[in-house]
Amino acid sequence: MKRKLMNIVLAACCYCVSELPLHGQVHTIDRIDPPHWFTGMEDSRVELLVRGQNLLPTRVSADRNCQVVAVELAENHDFMYVTLETRRMRKPGIVTLVFEDETGRLPIEYAFRQKQHKPVPHGPSDLMYLAMPDRFANGESANDTHPAMAEASDRTAPKGRHGGDLAGLSEHLAYLRQLGVTSLWLNPVQENNQPSESYHGYAITDHYTVDRRLGTLSEYLALSAACKAAGIKMVMDVIYNHWGSEHYLNSHLPDTTWVNWHDGFVRTNYRAETLMDPHASTADRKRMTDGWFDHPMPDLNQRNPHLARYLIQNTLWWIETAQLDGLRIDTYAYPDAEFMRNLCRTLAREYADLFVFGETWVQGSPIQAWFTRDHRVSKLGAFSEAVPVSLTDFQLYYAITEGLNEPFGWTTGLSKIQLTLAHDYLYPDPSRLVTFLDNHDLGRIYSVLGEDFLRWKMAMALLLTTRGIPCIYYGTEVLMKNLSNPDALVREEFPGGWPDHPLDKFSSSGRTGAEQEAFTYIQRIQQWKHAQPWMAQAQLTQFVPENGLYTYVRHACTSPCSRAEPLLLVAMNQQKEPREMDWSRLTEFVAEGDVLEDILSGIRYEAGGPLAIEPGTVLMLVRAPQ
Repeated sequence: MKRKLMNIVLAACCYCVSELPLHGQVHTIDRIDPPHWFTGMEDSRVELLVRGQNLLPTRVSADRNCQVVAVELAENHDFMYVTLETRRMRKPGIVTLVFEDETGRLPIEYAFRQKQHKPVPHGPSDLMYLAMPDRFANGESANDTHPAMAEASDRTAPKGRHGGDLAGLSEHLAYLRQLGVTSLWLNPVQENNQPSESYHGYAITDHYTVDRRLGTLSEYLALSAACKAAGIKMVMDVIYNHWGSEHYLNSHLPDTTWVNWHDGFVRTNYRAETLMDPHASTADRKRMTDGWFDHPMPDLNQRNPHLARYLIQNTLWWIETAQLDGLRIDTYAYPDAEFMRNLCRTLAREYADLFVFGETWVQGSPIQAWFTRDHRVSKLGAFSEAVPVSLTDFQLYYAITEGLNEPFGWTTGLSKIQLTLAHDYLYPDPSRLVTFLDNHDLGRIYSVLGEDFLRWKMAMALLLTTRGIPCIYYGTEVLMKNLSNPDALVREEFPGGWPDHPLDKFSSSGRTGAEQEAFTYIQRIQQWKHAQPWMAQAQLTQFVPENGLYTYVRHACTSPCSRAEPLLLVAMNQQKEPREMDWSRLTEFVAEGDVLEDILSGIRYEAGGPLAIEPGTVLMLVRAPQ
């Protein structure tokens, strides 16, 4: 009998074929997912997806106190589900799995590592930075095109591969630290071996492999370690709703019910409100959850228990292997609700400090709030149940971008921002919502605001000083432009990330005066926030906008505040004429004669005295040292 041991090697994630000839046929095992697992998990069971050829109902046993508790041949007999119980395993190491029947036995080595990762919590003092790896910086040109990848590099194609990679990100961590970034969110880095337009990363074709045009698993782990050394948390973008049509499992599914099939192509209606609408039709609700996001993105059926475990275990594997601190869940509203609840419960049980936030690109605060825990909008039950999952705050994005582009009024202009923040009673903890001004799907904020630098500064001041965890999209800090039609226009290369770029915006010498001022504006606000530990727990009190003037206070004290209590008073004027500060409205926080200092200019003002706020400007005032 011919036997080979299969070694699961972390650094390469490769699999050696093991063969067992039975009854004249060669039976092989060529891959096991996850490629290794961990001792010390709260859930001591792991389900292995074993792939080979001509697999038969087989007895499977294990050594080292690892118990095989279930073996199930998949509908596709090239796959088998093997469930292991590890509770009695005292130490990590190699477990020998023995596959056997009456004609022979085949030993396979499978590695267990010790669970040890403790994520670093996120909070309102953080500044997250979203970067698209393919478009940020090219640190290694040799991997731009790879012989095993279907799509070659073509920088002339707006939706093609441009060659940015993990090495380029590693080279510019000092730049991120200089800006004040404390958390790095990357668009998905897993393999996207699609024939075209997969540079964005959202059509995964192998859940356990880093795309070779971005780098290797070793490079990704090294980037994560370098981020931690620089004080930057690592956030992974994860997708449960769909995968790429060229996924290695898609054309040879373990079970046909892993994908939601239809008679012909059926696209989702993208209408998340059907999930909680008491009047929604069954047809609309089903199309929302089971329709495909796009032609090359088959919709996954998380109601299949084996697929559900596959996806959840993959996430746990990445968290532990790459030492992740956060997850951003793409298309959060689309997967099966019970699956999402189970996912959230599992993440909270295994990694209590992991920051998880879902993309909820929906219309209206009540719809958005429905997806948070302990919501107060619907009795149907939100996805996250009692698990603290946060969200991307599209409602505040709409309010800021629309409010700064329209005249001031009862419900328009800066009033729209105040009204949106008034909806915070819907959320269990609005301070953990991820706020933003643009991203890879939206027009860049500088262009959205008509390239008006004063309005850009007002928007940035709002982002960085109101409640929530702010996120900046790469290039926003140097006024990158364009609107998102098509999306590729807002996914351009960062200037200076490629050797042939005429200007290097990573360096102050390559920036224009306005670009340097924009960079410094963000940097200095963040520097001030980092020096104020009380801001991590600061409350928000806002005042109804009047005459185009919007004022709010961030404070750690309970109103009324004494003069010894720190606070940040923010005032902005949307009108075309100066507006006088009405100190009489602010007496719960400042008293007449208090001296307040602008955190950027250093100019001091006396409370109760005349203070004209110029058109289109923002003041950010703190109590001045006495």
